[in-house]
Amino acid sequence: MIETDRLILRPHILEDYEGMTAMFGDPAFFRLSGISPQSREDVWHRLLRYHGHWSAFGWGLFAIIDKASGQFIGETGLADFHRGLGDAFDPFPEAAWALMPSVQGQGYALEAVTAAHGWFDANRPQRTVCIIDPINTPSQKVAAALGYAAFGDAIYKGHNVTMYERFAR
Repeated sequence: MIETDRLILRPHILEDYEGMTAMFGDPAFFRLSGISPQSREDVWHRLLRYHGHWSAFGWGLFAIIDKASGQFIGETGLADFHRGLGDAFDPFPEAAWALMPSVQGQGYALEAVTAAHGWFDANRPQRTVCIIDPINTPSQKVAAALGYAAFGDAIYKGHNVTMYERFAR
């Protein structure tokens, strides 16, 4: 578990399912990605995949919990998604962050992502990667603040994405 001034980051638990379905089922959440909302079944599979990361690797995505309310507000961390984007991308831990639309724009993403990367760098320092839709300027700003730099473009599930890389600090 990681604590910041406003947040608690911890591995997902089954009780996060409803918060996750609310976030991944909200069309507003996907406005900067071109991807469609996910079904409850897809979110359930996602939650179980997150559990598997921690079991298999000892690292994965954290649920982001608002300290003040105790509510699930998103997730961040690193994962092994096997996206099929090539040798310059797939073998490396992939950073991810996602926040509910209701809390976006309040600095939670940078606070959470910085904490997760600090933990990862202290435990498994190495090159990490991420993909971001070219229209998602808020995520591009978060990535830049963490030291990610663009290194190529790709098509992922029919959508244009920019690939970014970062070397542990």
